[in-house]
Amino acid sequence: MADNHSFDIVCKIDEQEIVNAVQQTQKETAQRYDFKNAKVFLEFDSKNKVITLKAESDFRLKSLAEILEIRMAKRNLPLGAINRGAIETTANGTASQEYKIQDGIPIEKAKEIVKLIKSLKIKAQAAIQGDQVRITSKSIDNLQLVQEKIRAAELKIHVEFVNYH
Repeated sequence: MADNHSFDIVCKIDEQEIVNAVQQTQKETAQRYDFKNAKVFLEFDSKNKVITLKAESDFRLKSLAEILEIRMAKRNLPLGAINRGAIETTANGTASQEYKIQDGIPIEKAKEIVKLIKSLKIKAQAAIQGDQVRITSKSIDNLQLVQEKIRAAELKIHVEFVNYH
């Protein structure tokens, strides 16, 4: 069996699902009693892949973030693909936070994945292709081992395995 087998390691997030989760969160906060007369703001910037959360207090901001994350989880959006910024509070007590959505695998993490695969000392090659990593091998068992090790590694990013050949 001389054929090479391969798969890609990617991070693709459905942007429409993010928009839906944000809209559901906005709708829920407008209807909930504990948010009555509360000043909360939630916006998704699709160009920069950033969700901005603002509220009148640190406590409200955390509640808003919790609702958003529940909505995202229900829409099968991976919470591991969110890079939560620090909560910033102003002098008048308002709080804000940014959620950066991971889109693709950052080059540093891609290099880390390649290094991890080389350290396994098995017959599998890793190639960085833009914002994804392609793994090739003649042995399907080697590919499965690579997947196992990547899942076990604490990369602190969301990864998916696609395009099996």
